[in-house]
Order: sequence, then C-alpha cells, then structure tokens
Amino acid sequence: MRIQVSETAEMAAAHAAEWLRAEISRASSLRGRCLVALSGGRTPWRMLHDLRRLRVHWHDVQLFQVDERLVPATDERRNARQIADLMIAPDALQASQFHPMPVEREPIAAAIADYAALLASMAGTPPVLDVVQLGLGADAHTASLVPGDALLDVHDQNVGVSGPYQGVPRMSLTFPVLNAARHRLWLVTGADKVDALRALWDGDASVPAGRVARESSIVFADAAAAAGLPPELRVPH
Repeated sequence: MRIQVSETAEMAAAHAAEWLRAEISRASSLRGRCLVALSGGRTPWRMLHDLRRLRVHWHDVQLFQVDERLVPATDERRNARQIADLMIAPDALQASQFHPMPVEREPIAAAIADYAALLASMAGTPPVLDVVQLGLGADAHTASLVPGDALLDVHDQNVGVSGPYQGVPRMSLTFPVLNAARHRLWLVTGADKVDALRALWDGDASVPAGRVARESSIVFADAAAAAGLPPELRVPH
C-alpha cells in the first residue's frame, strides 16, 4: 500500500483524478478497456469533477458501482444519480458505459444475481476490475461492508445486500471482488477519519477496511485525515 498526503481534500481529489486518468490510459493501452467501480461521497464527486477536465480515453471506460442505497431512483442519496450527472455527457461517457446497481428491482435477490451476472460477463469469473475506488467511514467501513454486518463474512457471492446502515440497506460488492481488482484507489479526507485511516494503514483486520487487500493499493488523503499516521507519511505532496 502506498499513501500520498495533500494539504486539503480538494488537492487529494485532484491527485486522485490524475492517478485515475493515468491508470485508465494504461489499461486502455494494455487491454483495450478499463473497468472501474466507483463509491460515493463528497470528495469522490470532486475527484470525478476534476477527472472531467483531463484528457481521458473515455471510449474505453466501463463504469460500475461499488455500492448503492436501496432507495428509489428519484432519491437524492442515490450514488448513481451523482455519477450519471458527472460522467454521462457528449465529451465523456455514453449512458451505455455506466452500469448502475439495479436496486429498484424486486425481489432484491434477483437484483443481486443480475449485477453479479453483469460483472461476470464483462470482467470474468471471478470478476477482475481494473480499478475499485473506495472510501472510508469514520467507523472504518468501506463500500457497504460495515462493522458487525453479515455481509462481511460473505465470500461465495460477488454482490450482496447489507442490513440497514444509517437507516438504509445497501447493495455492495463483496471482499472477493474488492480484493481481486488490479488496483484499489482509496480517497480519505476529514479529521473524523484519523483513527480509521490509521487502522487501514496498519492492516487492522478487526475493522472492515483492514480486510481489503493492500497490494496494488494507493491512498490519497488530506492532512486532516492523515494526522494519526507516522510523521514520515504525513509529509504533504
């Protein structure tokens, strides 16, 4: 695992956007496409906004979701709404390149099966994504793999649904998919993430984030989140 600390959340998002641009270019050159799964959150939205300003091989990108709340499509909390608003445009992605989680479908077991089948059809069995972008909660959850939830122990499914978290169940990729990805891009900002980021850096398997593979992982953090790391890691770039 590598880490790059920036003075501000905005700078961390900009550096993450540049890294993602370069990785999309590399994957496009090597494999003719780049499969990316995105998480939600204010800083990731800033990263995507910055990414739109860069020269990107948009036509080679296929975009998936890491997780999604089980709420109606009109709900402002839907990550898919934000991703579509930011990324689907004449100078970026076509709608057919974005594959939102079908959380409106009932029964939810069918929705899980559909998304797992989509991943298998595009990323293989087991699915191997090029980049999985992850966030980190103050409780050290990542994706919708939250402390104490049964989904933490699911290793025979690639997609599952958590119990209610902050009042809402969520569909999520599971550890096997996160750990099989070629790269994991962490974006962690805010003083409330100090303890969680230290647990992530230490590989603390008692928290969800600490169970994600460390190999080929890069963390972009702001100085506030990095305050609990060893001094040599906190030097801003």
